[in-house]
Amino acid sequence: MHCDAEWTTTAITAEIVRGALELERTERGILPHRLPAWARAQGDGQLVTAETQPSGVRLVFGTSATTIELDTVATRLGYAGAARRPAGVYDLRIDGRLAAQAHAPGGDTVTIDMATGSTTRLPGPVGTVRFAELPTGFKNVEIWLPHNEITELAGLRTDAAVEPVPDGGRGVWLLYGSSISQGSNAGSPSTTWPALAAARGEVELINMGLSGGAMLDPFAARIIRDTRADLIGLEIGINLVNADVMRMRAFGPAVHGFLSTIRDRHPTTPLLVISSIYCAIHENTPGPGAFDLEALSAGEMRFVATGDPAEQTEGKLTLRSIRDELSHIVAQRSATDRNLFYLDGRELYGEADAADHPLPDRLHPDPATHHLIGERFAERVFDAEGVFGACRGRVHSPAAGVGG
Repeated sequence: MHCDAEWTTTAITAEIVRGALELERTERGILPHRLPAWARAQGDGQLVTAETQPSGVRLVFGTSATTIELDTVATRLGYAGAARRPAGVYDLRIDGRLAAQAHAPGGDTVTIDMATGSTTRLPGPVGTVRFAELPTGFKNVEIWLPHNEITELAGLRTDAAVEPVPDGGRGVWLLYGSSISQGSNAGSPSTTWPALAAARGEVELINMGLSGGAMLDPFAARIIRDTRADLIGLEIGINLVNADVMRMRAFGPAVHGFLSTIRDRHPTTPLLVISSIYCAIHENTPGPGAFDLEALSAGEMRFVATGDPAEQTEGKLTLRSIRDELSHIVAQRSATDRNLFYLDGRELYGEADAADHPLPDRLHPDPATHHLIGERFAERVFDAEGVFGACRGRVHSPAAGVGG
């Protein structure tokens, strides 16, 4: 350990935090948010929990330090009766390459009882994430925060000075979506499929993937409308089905309204609508989705669809019907909006992939499948012949700030 005199303490501010839309000062430090306060006030508890899990949020700075310490307070969620989830991973990337990984000790634990809906919180102490014996010389450092646990940042110490790093004029890709886009079941925060695709596409990621929260909420469209983005992606489908929140009559106008709101201030920004990846339980069976209680009693996490396929005649949504409608809406609007595109999620993960890469909980991809989806997305979207290939780095709608 170094003596105190050898440490440089750096304030955690927007100068070195990327991927967050707001930084909140708490009693224990800085809490990164992926939704602004006015929007959080319009959501429910699940949405607020999801947006506070900092998927895509990272500290970025230049330094000659060979030792870095980050004090954090994690809040980890678990379910009564299920196996305890592993602690979140911190990815250290140096000059764009993964150099080390670590976990934070301590932190709070919240346990949810699915039978009663009650929650129990067990407070814990501040923990320190330590990266030592790093290469000498000046380098660009990124510390990617866990994508699946709430993380308060209590302090940053290094054994050399820290300075902000300019973004180099890279374009900003804002992605809206479900837990699959947030990164559920990915191996680490910089290896979620959006993070992998963003790295290959050489764009700055703002991840608005919200576990259970991609419901076409009007406030989400206003956030996207008012946030600087050079490329926009909208992953739409799975949450609408597994929450059973609307029927087809409401779905079409909701999509139109969502797109129109974004276009108010991003009139020409390349915008890609992405339908859900293949998910057998909801392809032709409506929601709501639910935990498989038999599996939960055995300590395993799996999901089931509880709807009836016959209910599609009443307008209940399935992934198949949503894909058909999204394709129709994009075809209709793109007649006058040449920067609006559609990607069928089954091109990223389809029925044929399920045999070799089954969804372990029947809903979310495993780490290997996140890599597969990220590679395929980059090929179809960011590579030279892809949807956004010719658009990378071009600023179309320099919206800035987030308003209500």
